[in-house]
Amino acid sequence: MKNNPSLKGLFIAVAAFSVAFAIYFLFLAKKNYYVVDNPTPNTYYYKINNGSEGTIAAGQTVPVDLKMGENSIKVFDQNKKMMYDSAFDVKKIRGLINIAHQDYYVNDQYYGYNLKKDSLLLALDKTTIDGKEYYGGARHFNKLYTEDFYYNVDEDYDKMIKNIQKVESRSKIFRKQDYLNYYKEYYKF
Repeated sequence: MKNNPSLKGLFIAVAAFSVAFAIYFLFLAKKNYYVVDNPTPNTYYYKINNGSEGTIAAGQTVPVDLKMGENSIKVFDQNKKMMYDSAFDVKKIRGLINIAHQDYYVNDQYYGYNLKKDSLLLALDKTTIDGKEYYGGARHFNKLYTEDFYYNVDEDYDKMIKNIQKVESRSKIFRKQDYLNYYKEYYKF
């Protein structure tokens, strides 16, 4: 085969394109998954869609497989006595099962140029937690299942989001104590 510069350029371009996509999917792409979370000091056992039994220890977050549409869960206490049998509907690509029906908060963090964080927070609703008001309008959640967030309980907010032309927000679900710790650290009132 002759030394063809056009063919060499094509191979180099295809190789660079492949490497760029491999780097993105291996290191940069945000993974979408569902979790069962247990912020309590208790251990629980569960069965999702009559599958194999899973165990979730105190303070643990466990990834689980769910299907789009209706799913069922059976939850057992540490003595393997059934606590409840319930169903929930999955519509999005990430979600959280609140196995112990504890308090969670979904918070929006804002990104953008010329963002005045303090004045923005003061303009949003207040959330009352244990009799104290918190700025920012975090939404309370304590039901079995939610998927109304962008970052899961075991993920962190991005430090910076590039190419934003206006103010945008990303939501994250927090355990109650994690939200209070985040609020104290991030917001200085």
